[in-house]
Amino acid sequence: MITIRPIHPDEIPAAKRIIMTVAYNIFGWDGTLEDSIRHFESVGEYDDMDHVQTHYFENRGLFLAALDDDQLIGSGAIRKWDETTAELKRMWLLESYYGKGIGFQLFSHLSDFARSQDYKRILLQTSPEQTRAIAFYHKLGFHDIPRYNNEQGEISMELKL
Repeated sequence: MITIRPIHPDEIPAAKRIIMTVAYNIFGWDGTLEDSIRHFESVGEYDDMDHVQTHYFENRGLFLAALDDDQLIGSGAIRKWDETTAELKRMWLLESYYGKGIGFQLFSHLSDFARSQDYKRILLQTSPEQTRAIAFYHKLGFHDIPRYNNEQGEISMELKL
């Protein structure tokens, strides 16, 4: 049975591994998956997850876990960008669960939360290689916008709530 609920701190390592496993398959980085995990940990890529309480829960945000029975299979988060804007982060799902509506369920919980916090829009960034994610976000109603931060080569999108 699929369950979506706030992530528990002890699930963060498993969430990172899911993100890295799916990203590794999309981007085809050199070296092993373990090499990639060590690299991204060393450059602080997951600092927000390491401090999930302060980055999300205590700052008008939410970090969700998707579970199949007790097994973590995906994640998704909303965090404050500014007073009226939330940012969608860490939206990842194991590939074997694609096409089952779980990503839509995750996003529905997150967008409902964003509305409850009086956010007026949601921003996100993704990479051009994530064609499946881009199509999913367009289906949800996101549209492309000019880049809103300094991430070179990324696609920025917005959804008005």
